[in-house]
Amino acid sequence: MTTRKENSTYTRNEQCIVNCDLTYAVQKIEGRWKLLLLYKLSKNKLRFNELKKEFSYMSERMLSLQLKTMEKDGLIKRTVYAEIPPRVEYEITEVAKELLPILDQLSSWGSKQRKAV
Repeated sequence: MTTRKENSTYTRNEQCIVNCDLTYAVQKIEGRWKLLLLYKLSKNKLRFNELKKEFSYMSERMLSLQLKTMEKDGLIKRTVYAEIPPRVEYEITEVAKELLPILDQLSSWGSKQRKAV
């Protein structure tokens, strides 16, 4: 296996991207489903099966992966209740709540641009 040169274009580009706050933010919310899940969870807490019904076109595996990633990134909180059968609820965190006004603006921009095209 070869090592990459420290002064290669790829390495310099990677450093620029890694150190960019905007790129960091976009990486946290990128993906096909994260924005929709955040929007849905911003309304109220939901259980896995409720999310599965809401996003019936998404596979269970994809839903599970997206939720795990969002939990790891601190965007959602997963609460497990010690009941039989087990009950698990998902809700957005304070970090994600800070994103909501930005997402509303982005949605408005998207709507405006869609109509213009």
